[in-house]
Amino acid sequence: MITNQPNSIDDSSQGLKSGLKPRHLTMISIAGVIGAALFIGSGSVIYSTGPAALIAYSLGGLLVLLIMRMLGEMAVLNPDSGSFSTYADRGIGRWAGFSIGWLYWSFWTLLMGWEAFVAGKILNSWFPFIPIWGYMLLVTISLVWVNLRNVKNYGEFEFWFAMIKVVAIVLFLVIGSLAVLHLWPWGDASMLGGVTHLTSNEFMPNGFSAVITALLGVMFAYMGAEIVTVAAAETNNPAKEIRKASNSIVWRIILFYVGSMFITVCLIPYNNPLLKDPTWGTYSVTLTALGIPEARHIVNFVVLTSVCSCFNSALYTCSRMMYSLSKRGDAPKSFASTNRNNSPWIGVIFSSIFSIIAAYLTATESMNIYDVLMLATGTVSLYVYLVIAISQLKLRKKLEAEGKEIPFKMWLFPWLTYVVIIFIVVALITMVIEGTYFKEVSYTTLLAVFIVALGICAQKFNWGKDSLNKTKQDKINLTDHS
Repeated sequence: MITNQPNSIDDSSQGLKSGLKPRHLTMISIAGVIGAALFIGSGSVIYSTGPAALIAYSLGGLLVLLIMRMLGEMAVLNPDSGSFSTYADRGIGRWAGFSIGWLYWSFWTLLMGWEAFVAGKILNSWFPFIPIWGYMLLVTISLVWVNLRNVKNYGEFEFWFAMIKVVAIVLFLVIGSLAVLHLWPWGDASMLGGVTHLTSNEFMPNGFSAVITALLGVMFAYMGAEIVTVAAAETNNPAKEIRKASNSIVWRIILFYVGSMFITVCLIPYNNPLLKDPTWGTYSVTLTALGIPEARHIVNFVVLTSVCSCFNSALYTCSRMMYSLSKRGDAPKSFASTNRNNSPWIGVIFSSIFSIIAAYLTATESMNIYDVLMLATGTVSLYVYLVIAISQLKLRKKLEAEGKEIPFKMWLFPWLTYVVIIFIVVALITMVIEGTYFKEVSYTTLLAVFIVALGICAQKFNWGKDSLNKTKQDKINLTDHS
């Protein structure tokens, strides 16, 4: 059960130190929403959905807004490095906290390998004297080193990574807005003008089911907004920072995603084949049409910083999730070990395992095997959000029954929570029936079922808890003896 806690975590018991500053948290919350999927992956969403991609990104943004509000309600009361995994443990049961923690870890650790591959391809295209796998190892080792140091180093790297992304997006929005208003003097947009492609083509060419199906790609892009609730546990005032991040997410989504999609669908035909080409992407196609010289190289630089940012945050989040699971007896005790910089070093190194595997597969020209593994990450975001909603529903009812004060509340409880749960379930069913993302839903579900089975066994047979309780009792006895 969640109870009121001090604003900062107990350093002596947790082993983590408050090293992140408010400016770090601000940029981490922004970086969590902006990934390479905005610059590249959003093009395929527009191509398959048409201008109605605006609806898909708006619906996805609304869902994330509500999820962050629910997560914020729980996190303000009890900031924890395990975030929603801890709340699932308390609200639903140990099996749920175990399952969603390991599923979330699986998502990010697999994604790190892919991010390293993208970074390697970009660097190799510029400096081909080092093979892709060599750059992958370089990126992995460099960011592992960052995460083995004091947490403020992670915060500083994320601050500047996020700053580059924000500046790039703002410039894109300014240039695109000038073109929409007939004020941009170069490129094709000056001849086509305004909102031509938004109004002259069918708004929803493939029907509303395509919008729901596109939601999977959208949610994959939004995944990471919740990282701020993990990072906030290592600040001096986590409750304040979580509240601020939860309140500001709406303008970040509207400005960065919906704004970028609006500019693109106004200026570029939705059926432009370059939009679905992963070597181009939304920003490259649009900026090239606007006559920006070397647009692809400029965007590739932004994408490089974006994938490095994603890798950095993923490694940080994986290590903290392992740390929290270990503290609860749901992962080996060694994952709670911290070095002199108060970094959970074993968790950091172990979480980079798939990045090394990806580098090996690239070196042996077998990266297609990794593509199959990536299918298992497809719908993790929706399962995570579903668990967050159910946890908030149960914990809020418990708190209200006990008469506890809740300083940061979900709106229109419990009705909006129920709406979110129903929407996620319907979206998953639609994706299976429609078929476009059948493999992603199936593979992720199989992975989830396997981990849930382990979680149920862990709860039933009390795996890890006996040794954990013994360790706690030994500490108590030692204190009493002293």
